[in-house]
Amino acid sequence: MASSLHGFTQLVRANLHASAEKRTGHAAIDSTGFDRDQPSRHYANRTNYRVRALKVTALVDVETLYITDIHSTTSKKHDAKIGPQVARRNADDLRSLAADRGYDAKAFRKELRKNGVRPLIKHRIMNPLDHAHNARMDSDRHHQRSMSATVFSSIKRTLGAAVRARSWWLEFREMLLKATVYNLRRSVRYP
Repeated sequence: MASSLHGFTQLVRANLHASAEKRTGHAAIDSTGFDRDQPSRHYANRTNYRVRALKVTALVDVETLYITDIHSTTSKKHDAKIGPQVARRNADDLRSLAADRGYDAKAFRKELRKNGVRPLIKHRIMNPLDHAHNARMDSDRHHQRSMSATVFSSIKRTLGAAVRARSWWLEFREMLLKATVYNLRRSVRYP
């Protein structure tokens, strides 16, 4: 059962990746919450259904606004722990990665540089050297990190701000399918 689920995940991820036909290598990463559709009180009590939101992290090409990868979780995992997983899966396609300070971690920056990806993540100000690092950053590319918020807004307006599935696995699959539909609609609208 687990291997068939893993195989299906790989297939859906490949479809998402293929639907993002034009990729420039300059990406932004960010996360948002999608409401989990409220089940009946009886179902919630019977299945220990306590988590009300699904945290979705998306990797978005900042020039074409295609979603190239997606990660979903129901835990309160910090962005600095999710970012490396998503970046690692897509390291071959990335040239630069813009993110907000929630993704600021030395290990993450080091891993990005090791894979030939330029990190565009502002440093948290801990010492004067951090000011210097932030001043040297390409501000135009860094400010494009908001493109992922634009994509999330579009998905929530057109495809809904809630997931309807009852189990985590089906919610994850629903988010992958929403991202693929978003990419396909974008390719039809802006060929």
